[in-house]
Amino acid sequence: MAVISMKALLESGVHFGHRTHKWHPGMKPYIFTERNGIHIIDLQKTAKAIEQAYALIRNTVAEGGVVLFVGTKRQAQETVQNEAIRCGMPYVTVRWLGGMLTNWRTIRQRINELERLEHMRDTGEFGRLTKKEGLIISREIERLQLILGGIRNLVKLPELVFIVDVHRESTAIREANILNIPVVAMVDTNCDPSHVDYVIPSNDDAIRAIKLIVGKVADAVQEGRAARKEEVPEEVARTAAAEEPELADEELLGEATLAKLSPKLEQFQEIEQVLDEEELSKTDEPLINEEEVEELAEEMEEIVEKDVAAEGEEN
Repeated sequence: MAVISMKALLESGVHFGHRTHKWHPGMKPYIFTERNGIHIIDLQKTAKAIEQAYALIRNTVAEGGVVLFVGTKRQAQETVQNEAIRCGMPYVTVRWLGGMLTNWRTIRQRINELERLEHMRDTGEFGRLTKKEGLIISREIERLQLILGGIRNLVKLPELVFIVDVHRESTAIREANILNIPVVAMVDTNCDPSHVDYVIPSNDDAIRAIKLIVGKVADAVQEGRAARKEEVPEEVARTAAAEEPELADEELLGEATLAKLSPKLEQFQEIEQVLDEEELSKTDEPLINEEEVEELAEEMEEIVEKDVAAEGEEN
């Protein structure tokens, strides 16, 4: 079953490109025809591209990857923000700061500064400042929240970048290319697709078209998250079983109990050694009496139970 039907693509106006005199020659393979001076995008290629991008995003998120949503144009801001929040991914909708990926350490420092200022505000430290100083810091918090609010939970570079309108977000694409981060993007007929790893030929100006495709990208992220949640408990169980150490008698029992058990333990070890020799010799006559072994084991258990009970009463 297709991720998006052709009917949905048509109804959302995904097939409408720009005017023919504004086209980019690199988009020629994705153009179906021309009507009234406007290029019409081949929706069959769009549908295949969406399926490919959907599978890529789902698998990346299932493996623990992060997808950064980028859409700063007015038509895309609200949709990108809502869908990114819905699927729990970082987003940039106000302005792409130069170096947001290539100079990530500095950006992370500004996010830490935002959290520090918010902590000052929430703990009442503003009360010790003058009114003017408090106002300046409050404005700085608002500015940082506006620019960095969408990526404040991003602790590392993303594994994928999803972009609406590559012409407007050329800086983001350039930085992703430098860092070899794959780019999935909605590409209109007036854009250069050569720097995009996974091209989704689409109208990037219509709000309905943006909502449709960005919504499917968010669905792919949620599907990947669901697959990751199903696998995590099994991995945790295997890791816990592998890392759980075996405790020695000295760690399980107290010093007093060990002192009482030491003669019995030595006797029991001698019996075990004899039993091992008996197994190796394969003689018909046993070298040790089994009843004696059972009696000794019972005595050791009684000593341990009494000491445990005594410790419980003391506590």
